[in-house]
Amino acid sequence: MPGLVRGLSVLQIFTPQTPEQTLSQLAKALGVTRSAAFRTVHTLVQEGFLLPVRDGHHFRLGPAVLRLSHGYLASRELLEVSQTPLEVLRDRTDWSTQLGVLDGRYILYLMRFPASDGMASLVHVGSRLPATRTAMGRVLLAQKSQDDMRKLLADQPRAEARAVLQSWAADQGAERVVHEGRFESGLCSVAAPVFDMSDAIVAAISATKMTDTVLEHVEAEVIRAAKTISRGLGWKDPEAS
Repeated sequence: MPGLVRGLSVLQIFTPQTPEQTLSQLAKALGVTRSAAFRTVHTLVQEGFLLPVRDGHHFRLGPAVLRLSHGYLASRELLEVSQTPLEVLRDRTDWSTQLGVLDGRYILYLMRFPASDGMASLVHVGSRLPATRTAMGRVLLAQKSQDDMRKLLADQPRAEARAVLQSWAADQGAERVVHEGRFESGLCSVAAPVFDMSDAIVAAISATKMTDTVLEHVEAEVIRAAKTISRGLGWKDPEAS
């Protein structure tokens, strides 16, 4: 994708030492003609990645770059804040612990700490599993509207879609979701939401184990860990006020 590569190259020309560039300077740095550089710069301006300043012939990085960097920093912060609470949760329960985010109709696993039993798992960092069939997925889908859920399930068999919607309705506002054997036989999971400072659910954590019973103390520990991570992201616990 030459156009994308050229656009990224333009953005990298801007530095703290050279925060402002003319079209001629950008063309020279890229090694292309002014007309070729103009097409790339025009697109970047239209999308908000570059901002015309002064006489309109000088350019600076635009607000869209800041939005991208905010997303990166938020993801990095989430991982940093989550690591210790997830390790503590694993140690307190001896259940494997995970952190995940919603990626379309899938749950994307960002972090995992295996339990001491060392059992092999289908899940590892980078795994993407159907959100409707995992505890973390159910937690994250609970914030979606009914219309969004119907669109998500439009290509699913009617009976399966009806069952998912029933679970979705039951999960509204839940502190935790308990999920038993719907993805891997005999595997139990407990998941809870992670909130940011705006009170939005940005991720979920879970504890999983091959077992027949989910003990109450495991549910309590998962909720505790999720709240610890949420507070680390700036969330204000209404029960603490």
